[in-house]
Amino acid sequence: MEDQIQFSDSDSIFPPLPIEEWEETKHTLHLFFQIVGKIRLTLFPKMNHWWHVTLYLSPRGMTTRPIPYGNIIFEIEFDFIDHTIIIRTSNGQEKSFGLEGISVSDFYKQITSALNELGIEAHIKATPYDVPFGKVPFESDQEHSSYDKEYVNRYWRILVQVNSVFEEFRSRFIGKSTPVHLYWHHADLAVTRYSGKKAPDYEGGTAADREAYSHEVISVGFWAGDEKVRAPAFYSYTYPEPKGLAQEPLAPKEAFWNTEGAGSMAILMYDDLRKTQSPRQALLDYLESAYQAGAKRANWKIEELELKIAK
Repeated sequence: MEDQIQFSDSDSIFPPLPIEEWEETKHTLHLFFQIVGKIRLTLFPKMNHWWHVTLYLSPRGMTTRPIPYGNIIFEIEFDFIDHTIIIRTSNGQEKSFGLEGISVSDFYKQITSALNELGIEAHIKATPYDVPFGKVPFESDQEHSSYDKEYVNRYWRILVQVNSVFEEFRSRFIGKSTPVHLYWHHADLAVTRYSGKKAPDYEGGTAADREAYSHEVISVGFWAGDEKVRAPAFYSYTYPEPKGLAQEPLAPKEAFWNTEGAGSMAILMYDDLRKTQSPRQALLDYLESAYQAGAKRANWKIEELELKIAK
């Protein structure tokens, strides 16, 4: 990459990500994610809890991972180093185009054309999904075209670190667990553990909500902030929420319970994490404390679900 991003030593692993500096870019990127995510949703075999719709971190950006299509597989990858998107197929074909300076409309038209040239048809519902800043069909959206390469790369570099910590946290659990993946609804990187027990029927919400919360879960995640939360943050929730959850201790000391919404959510602000002596260890401590809080109060079989390493 010609314009390498430079950080001070203290910021190189967990750099600052002020939402005000890249919000328009963040919105554009989010809509790009939704388009690619809807392609995966359309073509990938359906999985429980909507695991078939998500995106995944890659060594250069974000990827769909291989998607089956007829007698081939293909993959769509965002490259946040060279700032391109690449479609590769198992028969050796490849198409790509640049991300900088194009609108959501351009992106939608170019990726549709590229797929068609590769012999792939994906008939998606071509409208934004439940985001306050996206109200028009992808094909007509010329408004969202901001793309700040520095902040896109910075965001991805943060995801690289968070993904690695989430993977370590995931490895400690032998029960059913999601991959570490990005849901393009809210653009949050998340991992979810399951107790193995069915949850009570989810009241209200959509069919997607009822499918997602059919079983007891403790979920953790990271998102870059939004219209309500004006800074990046980590979250954790337990569903169904057990009594007394918000009375449980959290680590590090900067973590807190937010009880203002429909339920209790454990929150750790990203900027508070950055200020700790060891952000990586502090994040692991946060994840473990949030899990222990939910698992204890919900009477999960904590010992049985813990990975034991032979010595």
